[in-house]
Parts: sequence; structure tokens; C-alpha cells
Amino acid sequence: MAMKSIDNVQTALADENYVCGRALATVVFLSLKLGRPLFLEGEAGTGKTEIAKAIAAALGRRLIRLQCYEGLDAASAVYEWNFAEQMIAIRAAEAAGGADRDALKTELFAEDYLIERPLLQAMRPQEGGAPVLLIDELDRTDAPFEAFLLEALSDFQVTIPELGTVKAPEPPIVILTSNRTREVHDALKRRCLYHWVDYPDFDREIEILQARAPEAAMALSQEVVAFVQKLRTEDLFKKPGVAETIDWAKCLLALDVINLSPEVIADTLGAILKYQDDIQKLEGSEAKRILDEAKADIATA
Repeated sequence: MAMKSIDNVQTALADENYVCGRALATVVFLSLKLGRPLFLEGEAGTGKTEIAKAIAAALGRRLIRLQCYEGLDAASAVYEWNFAEQMIAIRAAEAAGGADRDALKTELFAEDYLIERPLLQAMRPQEGGAPVLLIDELDRTDAPFEAFLLEALSDFQVTIPELGTVKAPEPPIVILTSNRTREVHDALKRRCLYHWVDYPDFDREIEILQARAPEAAMALSQEVVAFVQKLRTEDLFKKPGVAETIDWAKCLLALDVINLSPEVIADTLGAILKYQDDIQKLEGSEAKRILDEAKADIATA
């Protein structure tokens, strides 16, 4: 589906079960219109990765994901050589005898032995148009990788010493995400359009839950969302994101739960809280207190 306006973007993403506000739809539209990378920052579980998936699906493009981690370097993100296959070729040439060393070297560093990693894949022509390149959790990497990425995204090309420079015939649609465990350098941010992906308000989260778990009754959806939103105001090590809201609702549906109760919450806390210290804080009367407050908010809404 074409995304020729902000309304088109909202409709196209909604068709992929991604509910977004106008501010996010606007920055997505501008990113596509201007060919600028989109930098999404926010707490874990607020749906940053899902935006890239929804855009790729809506446009009918391939999604290429580079999952960042501590120690990721340029070589690992671009390419590597298939050393096992190269060694087999060397042994075969030695067994045959009389191998031309220069010819063998040229053969060993041909594309047949090249393993393409996400950044190189994104520079290649793709059926259906330029791919969506998701660079996920950039904040896990370090400054040298950021500097390399800035150069790669400026020219949309990468260099393989043995083969030369590979330039994208059409720049990929680039989406970078960060959970803000550290600050990303300003030089990279300036290259991108920026949007902070916050926790949704009550009505928006209800829309998201209804899109992702449509079998959930409205009464249960309201209780789940109200409870999770109350949880986010508590002093927790890791506040539950939208992903946890959806997971919890699906767990409750699997248990045939119709309404929340302190007992049900105690049994299923592992779906929304991922640290034992946080779970312990909700033991006893705390879960009932938060549930009562959530139900009171629903009643007065």
C-alpha cells in the first residue's frame, strides 16, 4: 500500500495491526518522503521494533534486521568469509596438484564464498524495491560502530577489501531503535528524523490490545490495560511495556479468565514482570490495592 499521506500511513499500519498516533505517523511519512533514516527511542516494549515490521509488511518490502549487541563490529555487520568452504577448496586444489596460487586466491575471495550480513544485504537490489533495514537496539553497541554506521548511512555503501565497494542502487528504508541504556552520539541522530516512542495512553493501549488480541472481551481488556498502566506508576526495576500487556492478555485468555482478581494476578505476574524483586513488591495486598484503583479508574472514566 502506498503511503502518500499521513492518513495513508496510519491506515496502512493499522491494516498490519499497528496502532499509532498522528505524531508517529507524521515522522514515518516524512522519513519515507525524504529518504531519511528514522531514529526511534523509548523504553523497551513500547513497540519500536514492531513499527519496522509493520512498515515492511505494508509496503511489501523485505525486512532486514541487524540486532545490535555489545562488541558488534563493522565486519560482523557487513560480511564474513566462509572459511570452512575456503579450506575445503584449498585442500581440493592441493590434492589435484599444480594449482595456480594467484588463480586460487582470486577464486577463494569470490562472492561464492561470501556470507552476507545485514548491512551488505540491505545494499543489494531487492525484488519489490529497497528493503526496510532495521538496526535494532543501537544503544547496545559502542562509539566506533556508530562512527562506521554514520559513514555507511551517509553514502549507502560498504567496502569489502577483496571485492571493492558495494553501493545500494536504491537506498534502503532505515529504522534505528534505542532503549536509551546510553546516549547515542549527536552526529548519528542529526542524520536521522527522531521520535520518542512513549507508553500509550489508556485509549490507545486499548486499541492496540484489541488489534493484537481481538478475542479478548472489552471488560477484560479494560481491566488489563488499567492495571498495567497503574503498574507503570509504581517504583519498579522494569516497567511493563505494551508487549507485556499483549502477552498477559493472551495468557489470561488461555486460562479462560473473564475478570481480573488478586489470585489470577498472583498466578500470572510472570507474564508482565520479569524481575523477582518487582514480583515480590506485588505480593500480598499490593496487587489488590492496584487492582482496586484500576477498577475505580474504569468506573469513573
